[in-house]
Amino acid sequence: MIRIYIIGLSILTIALIINVITHHISINNWYNFINSIIEKESVYKALKEEKIISIIWLFLLYPIFLGLGYLIGEKIYKYFL
Repeated sequence: MIRIYIIGLSILTIALIINVITHHISINNWYNFINSIIEKESVYKALKEEKIISIIWLFLLYPIFLGLGYLIGEKIYKYFL
């Protein structure tokens, strides 16, 4: 149970940090993208109007960073175990 908690905290910390960074460099995050889908009532229309860097970020880089958060949490757990 402690392992899951530490990994969860690690993923959450990474997500918060990268969301702050992407906000400062004007790359959309999932919250903005989902709001765009709701506003335009179409995933296709929302994707069509999105910047390519935001699409790459959302569908490739963001999941990689969250995966790194998992790995960091796993290493922290093993270090203290």
